[in-house]
Amino acid sequence: MADVVFFDLDGTLVDHRGAVLEAIGQIVQTAPNATAPPDELVTLWWTLEGRHMQEYLAGQCSFAEQRRRRLRSFLPMLGEPVPESPGLLDAWFAERYLTAFEESWRSYPDVQPCLETLTRLPGAPRLAVLTNGDPEQQRAKLARFGLLEYFEAVLTPTELGAAKPDPVAFATACLRMRTDPVRAVNVGDMLEGDVNAAALAGLTGIWLDRGIDFITGGPPPTADETVLRIERLTDLPDHLSRTSA
Repeated sequence: MADVVFFDLDGTLVDHRGAVLEAIGQIVQTAPNATAPPDELVTLWWTLEGRHMQEYLAGQCSFAEQRRRRLRSFLPMLGEPVPESPGLLDAWFAERYLTAFEESWRSYPDVQPCLETLTRLPGAPRLAVLTNGDPEQQRAKLARFGLLEYFEAVLTPTELGAAKPDPVAFATACLRMRTDPVRAVNVGDMLEGDVNAAALAGLTGIWLDRGIDFITGGPPPTADETVLRIERLTDLPDHLSRTSA
């Protein structure tokens, strides 16, 4: 049995993509001066989130600033003026988007049954979350669904000094959990960032294939036959038991 199992959060434990699309969809449907159709605006928002989150993860800006950069590009397309003040941009994000986004969070139905089963296994592994998200927001998601208590740690770039897929993020996460990479498993929905990157860092990567590409919303990528793959988190406990047998 693995000593530690790391879980990705967005797309693995909580449906981040669905929440984003639902929240921004509400905004664009009621934008009388928008310069593009609602579906194009939703796609633009998703694209901007990915672009500016990468800037944050690369250390090029703060978490708050990546939100502001998103709005500076998005608001003209929405047909709204762009405030010069960072404080006004922050207020727009909090009042117009963040509340709807948080109300749209959904935990996948296979999450809690999986965690419950894992905690009852003989020689149960210790559990941790390994996510590139903002630490406060990610802990709030877990607390919302009663999941925080299952995890010994919630590890983000803030604590680790690096973000997935950087091998340093995985190595430092193992150090924080007092385990060796060969005794650790990383479970996530991103084939490259969660699974292949974990394997390069010496961990066992397990791909949670939810039947959708988290980035594009299209079909999932095709994995090499050597990749360990599950379709539901409830398959994970048996998979771990067979692997350690």
